[in-house]
Amino acid sequence: MLTISDLSARIAGRLLIDHASLTLPEGTKAGFVGRNGAGKSTLFRVISGDLAAETGSVSLPRNCRIGQVAQEAPGTEEPLIDIVLQADTERVALLQEADTATDPHRIAEIQARLTDIGAHSAEARAASILSGLGFDNEAQKRPASSFSGGWRMRVALAAVLFAQPDLLLLDEPTNYLDLEGTLWLEDYVRRYPYTVIIISHDRDLLNRAVNAIVHLEQKKLAFYRGPFDQFERQRAAARELQMKAREKQQARRKHMEAFVERFRYKASKARQAQSRLKAIERLGDISAVVAEHQQGFAFPKPKKQPASPIVVLERASVGYRPGNPVLGKLDLRIDNDDRIALLGANGNGKSTFAKLISGKLRPDGGTLSSAPNLKIGYFAQHQIDDLKPSASAYQHVRELLPDAPEAEVRSRVAQMGLSTEKMDTPARDLSGGEKARLMMGLATFDGPHLMILDEPTNHLDIDSRSALIDALNGFEGAVILISHDQHLIEATADRLWLVKDGTVSSYDGDLDDYRTLVVTGARSQGRQRETPGGTSKADQRRAAADRRMALAPLKKKINEIESLTAQLEELIQRLDAELADPSIYEKSPEKAAQKAKERSDAQLQLAEAEEQWLLLSAEYENASQ
Repeated sequence: MLTISDLSARIAGRLLIDHASLTLPEGTKAGFVGRNGAGKSTLFRVISGDLAAETGSVSLPRNCRIGQVAQEAPGTEEPLIDIVLQADTERVALLQEADTATDPHRIAEIQARLTDIGAHSAEARAASILSGLGFDNEAQKRPASSFSGGWRMRVALAAVLFAQPDLLLLDEPTNYLDLEGTLWLEDYVRRYPYTVIIISHDRDLLNRAVNAIVHLEQKKLAFYRGPFDQFERQRAAARELQMKAREKQQARRKHMEAFVERFRYKASKARQAQSRLKAIERLGDISAVVAEHQQGFAFPKPKKQPASPIVVLERASVGYRPGNPVLGKLDLRIDNDDRIALLGANGNGKSTFAKLISGKLRPDGGTLSSAPNLKIGYFAQHQIDDLKPSASAYQHVRELLPDAPEAEVRSRVAQMGLSTEKMDTPARDLSGGEKARLMMGLATFDGPHLMILDEPTNHLDIDSRSALIDALNGFEGAVILISHDQHLIEATADRLWLVKDGTVSSYDGDLDDYRTLVVTGARSQGRQRETPGGTSKADQRRAAADRRMALAPLKKKINEIESLTAQLEELIQRLDAELADPSIYEKSPEKAAQKAKERSDAQLQLAEAEEQWLLLSAEYENASQ
């Protein structure tokens, strides 16, 4: 059991946690949430003993082993599998002692303990963890120095998971994972046999992997049982009760104060007035609900939307060296209102495909055709490093609007979600989330017709992610999304494309299907279950994608009729309102007659449109089956 008692902690003189208390039962899987900068990582440092508390204490069971992902990713020449195996220090020490021990009793004790901790199956377990995080058998044998920083952080995560500490502290572990790694980690944490506290802004992870939520707000800790969605409902209900209780208290206080003010100087009422004054003192004060303001996102609207398709790929291939394509056989189209999420493990080519569409890479073979004057906004997490460290957000935007008045420049910065006090802060002093907002705003500055977002939610808290979802759903152009955030994908994407086996193809299942595919290890289309008719699900999906492509013109016509129907219904309602005014017949009989004729014509057009819609919809349904 973890017990935090009356704890206060400061960083650089700033009080982040103020006399907070918490009890976490053994075996709890807790999601730790709160605004960025609230002090979550600081509390982890206090729990692990890396930071001394100002007041209070942290109590853990005796000999409790605490595990955290190492701050520095391993970069040695040792193979990955060896690095992970060495994380279990007890196993390493026992194996070393077993090689030199001579006392038969001690040898028996060592072997018994090795059996108890599963030492003989350790290599298989380590390999399984590495595999779940994206390392195949060949990669596990390579030295850590041959991998990039993000992949090394996965090795550090694998090491702490393999060590199986009694208390596992994970701080935003999905920031360096792809969707596949996130799905695997979600399943692993849910089945972990000991206590876990995980700082995360991934709503799906907090709903599926944990059974409790710890909330840090206004420097206090609160414990809620259940997943994140249940926490949100409980918190909303508690805030509503708090608001009602405060309103009642304020009304009662006001009533008693009015009595005191009226009668305190009258001798006959003086004793009652004094009694009311003491009651007011005892009343205390129910704190007001503090609504934390959340900056939103605002993407500029495209000036003129090009006709679909805006991008067409025909037998295209792309790579970084001639004759060695990363992706090939690309036969795809992107329409002006598409919302596409790319699925596939890191290293399969998602970012390569994004660079191809954005124009950063040219096709090696085949053709890529784009609509005339197509504007593309491209955001990738690594672009944050391209910001000028000493320049503020205002200065970054000023370079793009050299002749604009200051008010206009600051308005554009505000649309990126940066507060007034942050506009003049050097980029190096902005938080990760603030840098991401600035870079995303710069990437989409000119009102693109197509936005390509590669892991846009890293460093964004849950409220910021919700604001991003709202902005994307309100954006009038097309979107291609690469993200490990399942909630973001489900809330914004209506098409899934799978990047795998050197190509990109439509994926007809939903994220639940894909989650099952990843977690169960069925990564090959060839391993999918055959249907009774002998056609695989993969073939069915491809056939469905072909049907959708062929039916696109018919679907477009149906959408146009639906739009016309809505306009006609609105016109008829407006004319009905005008014709319902008796004065129109007295003041202008000719105008009334004209309005009546307009309504009759609109009603006739509406009936024809509805009949055409029924015929085309039936044709579409029959062709879709």
